[in-house]
Amino acid sequence: ALCVPSRLASASSIRSCRTMGSSVDASELATAASVPYHFSSAFDSGNGDLVSCTLAECVVKMRAEPFTEADGRAHVQWFHFRITNAFGMPLKVTIANAGRASYPDGWHHYKCFISIDRKHWVRVQSTSYDEVTGQLCVDFGQEKGGVPGQCVHFAYFVPYSNEQHLDLVSRCVSGATACPDVRLLTLGETNDGRPLDCLRFGGGACGGDAFLPETPFAGTSQAARTAVTKLNEHKSEWERTGGAKRVIWVIARQHPGESMASWWMEGFCARLLDSEDPVTKKLLNRCVLYVVPHMNPDGASRGHLRTNAKGANLNREWADPKLSYAPEVFHVRKKMDETGVDLMLDVHGDEAEPYCFIVGGEGTPGWDDERAATQTRFKEKYANANPDFQTVFPLEYGGAPSGNVVTAKTQIAVRYNAVGMTLEMPFTDNIQLAQKNGWTARRSAKLGAAALDAILDVAHRLREC
Repeated sequence: ALCVPSRLASASSIRSCRTMGSSVDASELATAASVPYHFSSAFDSGNGDLVSCTLAECVVKMRAEPFTEADGRAHVQWFHFRITNAFGMPLKVTIANAGRASYPDGWHHYKCFISIDRKHWVRVQSTSYDEVTGQLCVDFGQEKGGVPGQCVHFAYFVPYSNEQHLDLVSRCVSGATACPDVRLLTLGETNDGRPLDCLRFGGGACGGDAFLPETPFAGTSQAARTAVTKLNEHKSEWERTGGAKRVIWVIARQHPGESMASWWMEGFCARLLDSEDPVTKKLLNRCVLYVVPHMNPDGASRGHLRTNAKGANLNREWADPKLSYAPEVFHVRKKMDETGVDLMLDVHGDEAEPYCFIVGGEGTPGWDDERAATQTRFKEKYANANPDFQTVFPLEYGGAPSGNVVTAKTQIAVRYNAVGMTLEMPFTDNIQLAQKNGWTARRSAKLGAAALDAILDVAHRLREC
């Protein structure tokens, strides 16, 4: 990125601004020295190189991440940069290579996120995409007051930094000393040396690994006993007498640019920590949950859309993960082998589809009617718990290609005879409940919290599938 500190930029200050692979020639430096604003992407999850800048327009290109063999390309789509000292200017910010992005259809109806404090993010309604030029443009000349602050961050979706991830993990375990219902497991390290965090909810000394049926009623009357007997007629043997807790795995952000998955985890974990939530209380009595809030911290910090530090698309490495190439998958799958899996939910974002939806196990080798019925029930309960989720669209997503076992959901379905599902959220909006600010971090968190209802509803069906 090229820094432009002022109109009177010195030669030394201009030279110091060549960072992160940006390439600018002398004429561009001369132009840069004549504008008052400053561009940078040299921070956590930053992605963007300055191409040119004038008083009217700042042109940026997204940086490609490492080539990934599984996809046959170097992905480009995530961007995150800032512009300072342009307050009030009718500046046009153009991403020149949007047309060469991995999912160019995702720019249709897309609106860029900006923030002036890195806490509150809003969509810029003047965002437009030109299919002919392949440019994505954010035009502050069409926005009242021009550029809205002295320091404005731009991002594909609301960023979620590694610091925020560490804060989430600390919040989850900080109150767990008195009753270790929550335990932090470090499964291994990434290529960049970051810990791969896993949170276990519902096991340990307080909850144990056995499920004991909840107390059905107070008192000793025969009428009450008769009522309970009738209720039990509709319950499974496991619900009536207890047994081993069901093992649930929930993972997120295999694709690092899909930051809504981290926001989903905020809502999911917050509800699991709520000791007065009756759904949480019942769920943790019946299940042990292993939660990996961030599968790809290296890729996220590097500003990647799809890959880790080595260029691995983690969600194509589950059949035979290599420690040197995809340590994230290697370590998680190894732990799954120890615990077993009854249900796994893998949380993602979708660049083009304007819906929240699940892609399930259809097409996976050995997929059967019982697991299909459990999956259908999960989806129906999820839609009832949060109307942002729906079960019909997109019609073209039928499931996995026949024989596919390289993704998380397919490998889990085959390896553990379990229910494996991929949840997708939109980068644009849920068209069925559209709003001006589109799909947001807060809506992602609410969808995360609602997942507990669906998991609890199908827990009694698991392992019996």
